[in-house]
Amino acid sequence: MTALSKYDRLEASGLWRASADAQRREVIVSVGDATLIISDLNDRAITHWSLAAVEKAPMPDKGGAAYHPDGDPEELLELAATEDAMIDAIDTLRRAVARARPKPGRVRWLGAAISASAVAALALFWLPGALVDHAMRVVPPVKEAEIGAALLARIERVSGQPCNTIEARPGLVALAGRTGAARVVVVPGGVREALSLPGGTVLLNRTLVEDYEEPDVAAGYILVEQSRSAETPPLRKLLEHAGPRATGTLLTTGSLPSRVLEAFAEDQLATPAVEMPAENLLPTFATAQVRSTPYARARDISGEATLPLIEADPMSGQNPAPIMRDRDWLQLQAICES
Repeated sequence: MTALSKYDRLEASGLWRASADAQRREVIVSVGDATLIISDLNDRAITHWSLAAVEKAPMPDKGGAAYHPDGDPEELLELAATEDAMIDAIDTLRRAVARARPKPGRVRWLGAAISASAVAALALFWLPGALVDHAMRVVPPVKEAEIGAALLARIERVSGQPCNTIEARPGLVALAGRTGAARVVVVPGGVREALSLPGGTVLLNRTLVEDYEEPDVAAGYILVEQSRSAETPPLRKLLEHAGPRATGTLLTTGSLPSRVLEAFAEDQLATPAVEMPAENLLPTFATAQVRSTPYARARDISGEATLPLIEADPMSGQNPAPIMRDRDWLQLQAICES
């Protein structure tokens, strides 16, 4: 204890008794190595008190101070008021020892605070992701398709009713079959280009079938959405946007609140789609046997921004099967005219 060196030569006289019925005797008090040494007048040590276990006792009004070992108030040391230097030393050392002692209450509070922080961090960072992961494993495809249909109903408030004619249906089926989409829906507006929904439905803006001479452009936009969905499924995007409470509601009731669907629909229509690198898209075009050049030219007519999709077109030099018959394409281009 660094405070001891200050008092290593300090001595004082006092009165000491071994028990309540013992006679008091004059002693010499000095400070030792973390102890209070009580010696007789011949400098023979009578007892040692640990400074960590010295307690202060009440003292009569005549002044001075009295001390006893912790747990044994019958053994008593009395110091007169004139021994103020020793009294100050003992009190100072007792305070130093008290500060150095472990504080169980503080330790408990610290432990509780750490535990609470750990639980909060767990709830904040681990629980939301764990809930979404669990939902992605247990939500059946039929339920996912229902969620997609419910989301489409909210989108229709902005996009308008989907375009649909009997004559255009073969073209829609051909697009879905070639690209691997569960269903392709053409909408009059709202959707910038294409948008994937939970359950595999892909929405297309009408301009993608009306403004181009070949179906490869529309197919290309669908394939890009399929590539995005492979990285982050639409249902996962919806649940991450909705938060853990809504995800828990889906797991317990089998449905999502209307406000959650409405908020996600607004977000999807307002947020630009994430750009996909060419190296991620080219294998998707190759698997579907769809030319990537028409899509690349639709994105940038100069081809500068989409040059890798043009130069590495997986169908370059090949003769892939047509996506659909010309007649079906013409009917699909007129899907929104009725």
